[in-house]
Amino acid sequence: MEPIFLHGFPLGSSMGLVAAFEQVGQPYRLCRVDMLNEMKNDAYARLNGRQETPVLITDKGAVLTETMAIAAWLAARDTHRRISFDPRSPEADRMQQLMAFVNTGFTAAFTPLWVALEAEGEKPETLELLHEFGRKSVVERHEKLEAMIGDTPFLVGDRLTLADTTLIGVARWAEFHQAVDGRAYPKLAALRRRIEAEPVVQYAVAIEIGETPAGSGACLGHIPLADVIKRFAA
Repeated sequence: MEPIFLHGFPLGSSMGLVAAFEQVGQPYRLCRVDMLNEMKNDAYARLNGRQETPVLITDKGAVLTETMAIAAWLAARDTHRRISFDPRSPEADRMQQLMAFVNTGFTAAFTPLWVALEAEGEKPETLELLHEFGRKSVVERHEKLEAMIGDTPFLVGDRLTLADTTLIGVARWAEFHQAVDGRAYPKLAALRRRIEAEPVVQYAVAIEIGETPAGSGACLGHIPLADVIKRFAA
């Protein structure tokens, strides 16, 4: 069977992995998950106990969760090295380093802002504290990332890799939460423009908002979440 990748909307961090699947070019299927209405229930929890996206149903029918694990699964099958490098190369080490930074501290910095957005009935002073702490955390992580970006067109070299696709799904949260002034981070801003101009990233964004772009043909269709849960949930 073809792997099935479950990605979340709106503004899911998993958008970048859709772009990565498309760039690899091997057959896959997609399942689009409404994170606001389809995850927080017992049925979805049987598929992923953390009630999160992304989720990958592998070609063997196994359920694999967590961004870094799914990225590693993809890299191991990227035989033409379209989004990765030889695993023993310095480029692979740098790619993994940047992915780890984005997937941990950079992503986690937004947590207080998401908590404030989703909070119901909280006191205004609590919400203000969450906003203040969240913005400070996001600024600090942006400063660290700006310093880590080199002089190459993409995070690792002159082409799109998993480091870039891991970043792009999360980086846009800064505008959504109005957490930073993007002009303060010129290297990151220029990098994001280059990543967002990539056809596979534009394809992934279109998929996320419910459009049906042609793509490369590697995507063999979409499977409803209910069908995925019925077939693969524990």
